Amino acid sequence: MKVLGIESSCDETAASVVEDGRKVLSHVVNTQIDIHAAYGGVVPEVAARSHIEVINPVVNQALREANCTWDDIDAIAVTYAPGLIGSLLIGTLAARTLATIHSKPLYPIHHVEAHVYANFVVEQSPNLSFNLPSEQPKFPMLALIVSGGHTQLVLFRDHGDYELLGQTQDDAVGEAFDKVAKITGLPYPGGPSIAKAALTGDPHKYRFPKSKLQNPYDYSFSGLKTAVLRAVQAETGHDYTFPSHELPGLLNDVQRANFAASFQQTAIETLVDKAELAFNAYSPASVVIAGGVAANQELRRMLRERLPININYAPIQLCTDNATMIATLGYYRAQALPPVDPRDLDVTPSLSMTNTAWAL
Repeated sequence: MKVLGIESSCDETAASVVEDGRKVLSHVVNTQIDIHAAYGGVVPEVAARSHIEVINPVVNQALREANCTWDDIDAIAVTYAPGLIGSLLIGTLAARTLATIHSKPLYPIHHVEAHVYANFVVEQSPNLSFNLPSEQPKFPMLALIVSGGHTQLVLFRDHGDYELLGQTQDDAVGEAFDKVAKITGLPYPGGPSIAKAALTGDPHKYRFPKSKLQNPYDYSFSGLKTAVLRAVQAETGHDYTFPSHELPGLLNDVQRANFAASFQQTAIETLVDKAELAFNAYSPASVVIAGGVAANQELRRMLRERLPININYAPIQLCTDNATMIATLGYYRAQALPPVDPRDLDVTPSLSMTNTAWAL
């Protein structure tokens, strides 16, 4: 079964074709990072307009690279939640139209859940060269989902049968990376720039707090972000009344690297501490990480070091937003659920995974 996936929840316009929920045939991503870098973050209206411009070419390219015609496609899967409403509307409208024109079954996909399914891709066509896992994860599976908008620990008992153990109560970890990068004068997006700066920094130079919440699996990163801001103010000889946008110009490269390394160390330890706690409590057969922050090499290293289980990480290209993960989850949903009527599909910008479990 070949599924065309379409993703447009934020600032990437993507389309992919995946076969049988395990083999990626094409993987096309048009990113808007350069457009939004000038603003230090994603501008929703700009993102939506960019999606309109490229959605059709991206879909056509995905079909072409998969060596497929519409006769070869068995279903369409599209992100309908969560995300920026304008961006979601472009992708779903395209998918609804294509499903109607070509008489294809349509499956709505939750973007955050789909990130987990990047780990189920273990084969690829000859035109691709991803460093894929050797085998698919086994259930029960513990998933650490870490991105710009989401930080969650989820226990999957089977496809569509999962329990949300904990989640962030404020900033997601990726959002914290972006904000700390802005405080220290590192470029957007913050995740890669902090990781790069941290390579030459001292992770023990500054001591930052870890959140302690009632639910041991919940996260909070707003306090860590504020602690970094206060430390930068103290380092530069200023108090909270000093304009924060002027702080980056007062730091040298050594200070900037030390702040990046110390922040990253605390943020990653916080993620891994709770993942280790959940692993010991639930004894899963496999552990996966998903989302843009899953590309962080220090997170991968620390998880391998702390958990007594072999972890097969998805390639970096499948950690950030993409349509391969959408098409992959679409296959598994198609095995258990009927398609939706394209005329009835609507977007839900803030839908939580707690409302989307679908196991029969």
